[in-house]
Parts: sequence; structure tokens; C-alpha cells
Amino acid sequence: MPKGSDLLVRALENEGVERIFGIPGEENLDVVESLRTSKIELVLTRHEQAAAFMAATHGRLTGRPGVCIATLGPGALNFSTGAAYAHLGAMPMIIITGQKGILTSRQARFQIVDVIGSMRPLTKMARQIVSASSIPTIVRDAFRVATEERPGPVLLELPEDIASEEAEAEIVSSHPIEIPIAQGQAIERAAEMILKAKRPLIMLGAAASRPRSTSDLGGFVLRTRIPFFTTQMGKGTVAGGSNLYMGTAALSERDYVHEAIDQADLIIAIGHDTVEKPPFLMGRGGPKVIHVSYTPANVEQVYFPDCEVVGDVGPSLKLLGDRIEGKLPNAGALLPLREGILEHLVDRADEDRFPVTPQRLVRDVRRVIPEDGIVCLDNGMYKIWFARNYRTYVANTLLLDNALATMGAGLPSAIMAALLYPKRRVLAVCGDGGFMMNSQELETAVRLKLNLVVLILEDRAYGMIRWKQAVDDFPDYGMTFNNPDFVRYAEAYGAKGHRVDAVDNLVPTLDRAFSAGGVHLVAVPIDYSENTRVLVQELRAKVKNLELQPAE
Repeated sequence: MPKGSDLLVRALENEGVERIFGIPGEENLDVVESLRTSKIELVLTRHEQAAAFMAATHGRLTGRPGVCIATLGPGALNFSTGAAYAHLGAMPMIIITGQKGILTSRQARFQIVDVIGSMRPLTKMARQIVSASSIPTIVRDAFRVATEERPGPVLLELPEDIASEEAEAEIVSSHPIEIPIAQGQAIERAAEMILKAKRPLIMLGAAASRPRSTSDLGGFVLRTRIPFFTTQMGKGTVAGGSNLYMGTAALSERDYVHEAIDQADLIIAIGHDTVEKPPFLMGRGGPKVIHVSYTPANVEQVYFPDCEVVGDVGPSLKLLGDRIEGKLPNAGALLPLREGILEHLVDRADEDRFPVTPQRLVRDVRRVIPEDGIVCLDNGMYKIWFARNYRTYVANTLLLDNALATMGAGLPSAIMAALLYPKRRVLAVCGDGGFMMNSQELETAVRLKLNLVVLILEDRAYGMIRWKQAVDDFPDYGMTFNNPDFVRYAEAYGAKGHRVDAVDNLVPTLDRAFSAGGVHLVAVPIDYSENTRVLVQELRAKVKNLELQPAE
């Protein structure tokens, strides 16, 4: 008879799982043995947190849950940041943890903590498996819960005696679950608002980046000819090269893209998730907002829509487009602002000074990454610059986290992208602080024989917090550190290390690294003085000038 662990692995195979990431422990040994003879690859990582980031990124890129595994106690708790990353970022993921036997326990409370209770607030469902015969149905339900809107992580705790228990049970087949299309009345209400708008604007948010969503969004934008902007996590859902693209809201207000937002009388918010840092602040006298998404809006102080179109986004937008196409004489009213907004995004991108400026960095990365290449950002000051300045042409080709916004995810997410798309160029961009939080995964990348380039931006500080410390007029204190020799550090793991020592060397160094194949680390010093000049002084001057202009 099969054991519980055999049933678990068969159920995972039935769900199409190809890889499981993690660090097994004593309580997982039956599962490891069942995996040994299965089609599923066990990808050993160097920290459980990195395994969770990899599994979450699998869910983000494919729409199918990634799977990670750890033992009880400390191993399971190391998944907590990754679970929150997936939970806030709406990434489907299955977390499998071990536990001491529940029928008999010979080690009292050694290593036992309430993992279910700890992880319940960070997951969509957290459940202990108490009988081997129930495993197939529990696994099927876990994948359903993880995938259905709003996607997220599910935790299954498998005690070691249940994993070794013999049982017979049939594997439960999966089937697609179709999401209903929005109600006709909601579509009609939204259509009437759009038809009456004088200055409409489309916003594409995080939920618009779901793999199931992106194919239909471009059609709606092109049919209506309404200009659009994106949130940070909505980049790429419609090509940034479109002549309707107005920019990305990397800040909540006062940036150049907000010139269009502030003048809009209607914003069609497609897939906006309020877990993402606000792209604009609603208030008295602001635009009306139509919320189009899979789920109803979360009403917040900064987001309270006037109309909601809830249902499968693509088909719902097709019906809405059918209703308004060719009937919008004011569709392009805000387009005259486009050229001025986008000009500011390339300002000083040709700066030749060294260390490299953020604008030059973004320009050079864009030059070496093809349209379908994937850039995976860790979390730091550079994220704002990539969100503002980096043009995207394909969905999910700039992976950044504007929800949990955790450091340490850049390298693991790039490893996952390189595994899924071995023929694409994949670049991890990390600050020196965030990189060192999971730098040990360089060994994982080398062991897996990946083609991957890691770009480290070196300022020897927690740069974003240091910048905000200065903006708030606090003394420079407590944010600086020293680094290892990153070239030798990479070589110690079996990767190739490079140091950029002149601004003109960045592009050729990255190109050579990609062309050579394998794992490469490229370290480049960065000059963050532009943060204050552009994001503080320049934007404050812009707002002041607008306030001084006479009202029309």
C-alpha cells in the first residue's frame, strides 16, 4: 500500500508540479524518499526564505502555484517572510512543512511551535493533515484555494507519522474554474461614465499582470484609444512603447505622471490592488474612479471607487469595449501632456559621471535586456528609478515588489525566472544590502547551471532609508556598512565576478556576461545624489511653479 508521502507526491504530480524548493528535515524524510522516485525535481536551497521567494515567483510568472518544503519549527518559521511576500503580492504558492508525530510523540515539545497558528494570518489557508487517506482531496483543495482570486499562499503541515502511514486513496483530478463575467448593469454603468468623461485615463494595476489577464488588456486600450499609466506592479501589461503610454506612478503624488492624473476627470482602474503603495491619492475634487477587477475594491482613505466592474477582467473589458468603441471623442484629451512627462524620464540618462547615476543605470540595463528579457529587482532606492524610467513591453518582465517590499527577494526570484525561461536574458538587480540577505543562493544558481547575471549596486549603505533620513533632516547615522570583495565572493561560489570601474564599461560588461553564459556577478558603484536633486528639489519646484500659475 502507498504511504501518505506517496499520495502527497502523486497528488502534486497530478497538479503539474515539476519542482519543489526548500530544505527538508528529519520530519520530511518520507516525502524526500517519495520524491526520489517521482518526476518532481527537488531543488535544494541554502535558506528556506529563498525557497519561498522562488515558489512565489513561480506562481507570479505562470499563474500556477509554486511549491516549497521545510521541516518543523525553525525551518517552517523561516517561510514566514516568503508567505507574506506571496500573500500581499497575490502569488499562488503551496507551502509544505513537517511536524512531529501527532499519534505518538517521543520528544515531548522539542522544536514544536504552533506553525499553523503562526502562518494563518499570512496565508489563505493553513491546515494540518491528520490522515493519509485525506491527502489527495486536501492537496486538490489547497491548489484551488491558492489559485482562485485573490491568489496567495496555502500551508499544509504533514506530521511524520501521517507521512509514513499506509492508506489507499484515489487522486482527485483537477479542472478549470471559470470566473464569471461582470454583470451587464455594471458594464452599462461604467460605459455611461466613460462616455460622459472629458479627460479619461486608464490605470493598470497589479492584478492586471496576472498571466490570464494580460492578453486582453492591450485590445481594450487600443480600441478605446484612452491613454494609460501603470502602477509599479502593473508595468508591462500593455506595452510601454505604445503611443498611449503616459508613464508609471512610482510615487503617490507630485511626480510628472501626476500632471495627467490630476487633470483626469475619470480614472478607469484596471486590476488595482490597494495592497500596493498608492499610485495616486483620492480626495475631494479628485477624479471619479471605475474599479475593474476580479474582486470588489477594498475601500481605503485613498481609494473609494464610484463604480465597480467585478468579474473576469479580460472578457468583461471586451464587453465594455464593445459598448464604447468609436464613441469617445474625448478619449485622447490628456495625450498632449505625454511628451513632456516622458521627456523628464530620460533627463540626464546620458550622464557620463562615475559612479553611475540611477538614470544612466536604467538606460544601460534597458539597452542590454531584450523586450522579453526579465529584470528582477530586490528592494531599494533603485526600485523607484526602474519603476519611473524603465520601459516595459511584455508583462512580468520587470519583477518588483511594491506590496511587502521586502529585501532579499531579488536573487531568488531571478533564479526562478532563469529556471522557467532558460533562453531569455535574466538579470537580478540588487543593492549591496539586499543582496547579502540571500547571497548564499549564488551557490544554488551555480549548482543548477543557470544562465543568470546579478548586478549589485554598491553604495555601502541601506540607501533608501539613508536618503529618507536626510530628507527628514536627521543626522546621517546607523545606515552604513562594509562589503566583501564581490568579485572574489562570486568566484568563491564558482560564479564569475566583474567590477565596473567606468561608466562606459557597464553595457559591455553586462553584454559579455550574458554572452558567456553561466552565473555572473557584476558590481558597480552608484551615486544616489540624484535622489535629492530629482525626487525632492525638482519635484518640489515643479509643484511650487504649478501653484504660482494663474487659474484658467
